[in-house]
Amino acid sequence: MDLRKENILIVDDDIDILELLQRHLQSMDYHTYKAVSVKEALFILKDSFIDLLITDIQMPEIDGLQLLKFANEHYPEIPKLVVTGYPSVEGTLKIIKSGAIDYLTKPFTKSELKEAVEKALKQNVTRKQMKRSISSSNENRYSDMVGGSVAFKKVINIIDRVKDNKATVIVTGESGTGKELVARAIHYSGKFSREPFIAVNCAAIPENLQEAEFFGYMKGAFTGANENRNGFFQAAKGGTLFLDEIGTASLAVQTKLLRALQEKEITKVGSRKVEKVDIRIIAATNANLLEDIKNNTFREDLYYRLTVVEINVPPLRERKSDIAILTQKFLRKYGIEFKDRLLRISPEALQILQRYNWPGNIRELENIIQRAVIMADGSIEVKDLPDFLKYQIEFPSNELRPLRDMEKEYVQRVLAHTKGNKTKAAEILQIDRKTLREKLK
Repeated sequence: MDLRKENILIVDDDIDILELLQRHLQSMDYHTYKAVSVKEALFILKDSFIDLLITDIQMPEIDGLQLLKFANEHYPEIPKLVVTGYPSVEGTLKIIKSGAIDYLTKPFTKSELKEAVEKALKQNVTRKQMKRSISSSNENRYSDMVGGSVAFKKVINIIDRVKDNKATVIVTGESGTGKELVARAIHYSGKFSREPFIAVNCAAIPENLQEAEFFGYMKGAFTGANENRNGFFQAAKGGTLFLDEIGTASLAVQTKLLRALQEKEITKVGSRKVEKVDIRIIAATNANLLEDIKNNTFREDLYYRLTVVEINVPPLRERKSDIAILTQKFLRKYGIEFKDRLLRISPEALQILQRYNWPGNIRELENIIQRAVIMADGSIEVKDLPDFLKYQIEFPSNELRPLRDMEKEYVQRVLAHTKGNKTKAAEILQIDRKTLREKLK
């Protein structure tokens, strides 16, 4: 099912209420932006096409009434809805005078929220019609991303919404699903495409160098700092900074990244001078950041500021109808790359590809097609595919073996399949790397 056309901005410093509102609205097929402060909400309003603003009143530093007054004058066409835990006659009058059309008292039911949202959006018909006409003229232009499945179209739908604004985006999904492709699609299809796109793999930078690489450094800041140097943030000025494997960033970098998101400013290592930054942050992870928060390796406040917009890229096993399209794409790619190797694939071989569950996702499919293009004579047949894709007979054991031995054998088979890649093996086994290391001992 496609998402509705409305974008709803939710503002609340209470994370539980924020998450509850998001879950309810997403279950109604609305697209949501989240902000935990008025300052963050203003950045989103500035850069995004918002159809409805939902805000709390009681918030630290700057309250929701000031946000309502600001939005009422700067964005009068956006309807405003208030959720409050402190209803009173005087408070209600202030809310209405500040520009809100309605308010909900905490706690509220899902049906009460739905009714209030639908009532508010009825006042936004003209704006919705204008946006629909814009959306209908935009065809899928993401040449590196192909597919026709419902899961794929949902990802494209969200890309269309965020490509022209600088709201922070986090892309989640298993290894090999194409998270960087999503980030590049957001950047290069939007109005900031002429500005830099800087991709950084956080896991590839030693922890003691991360802060200097991200934010730059001054001459003499540390041993080896022989000149002033800009970092990734300065390099991405005006454009997009893509932070892959964000969960591996050091806590020092996380702290400075939080400030960059909150205040739109950074400081080089060894400097006291604050620099303003105007970039869009897209982060990606295949890890469970909520688990990292429990383990005190990832900051909870940073997590909620990174998840203004979330895009979950589905694994290939959940979009098997796209395997034929992806296969044709890779056949063309490597047919051209290897010169005059534009091959076809037999229906029987394609059927085997569609039957497999692809633990390595799209990256694994691409590698197998690349190998087949090299090895095949004429069209790609069943014989040109790796044996592990083909039907296997599992012979039952004649004797009962200890569960520990059976588990050991299975873990060894998975490791052999992943060629010793413990991260990928842990994903297939659905355990974390630490647990896998303990089992290997």
